[in-house]
Amino acid sequence: MTRSSKKGPYVDERLLKKIEGKKPIETGVIKTWSRACVISPEMVGFNFGVHNGKTHIEVLVSEDMVGHRLGEFSPTKKFIKHGGKMQKELEIKNEYANNTNDTNSYK
Repeated sequence: MTRSSKKGPYVDERLLKKIEGKKPIETGVIKTWSRACVISPEMVGFNFGVHNGKTHIEVLVSEDMVGHRLGEFSPTKKFIKHGGKMQKELEIKNEYANNTNDTNSYK
């Protein structure tokens, strides 16, 4: 048996104190910077504000999330699509819209 399996999951004690004996409706958003915290069954139904490095992103914990970490549901990077067929179609539509607006404004 390896040491990591003996240690068990990491759950932030401060988070457990904040939700201890409370109902999910009463608490509102619970802000946390602990992205490495493993979601336990006691956290189901609570709304956490998980820090992504810039802001807090709201994460509503469901039963499917138990065993995962809070940071998995708060992406740290913004995805920007680069090129492709869809990008070309959008550019063509924008050019066409600009051209039709220009011709209508002169009349």
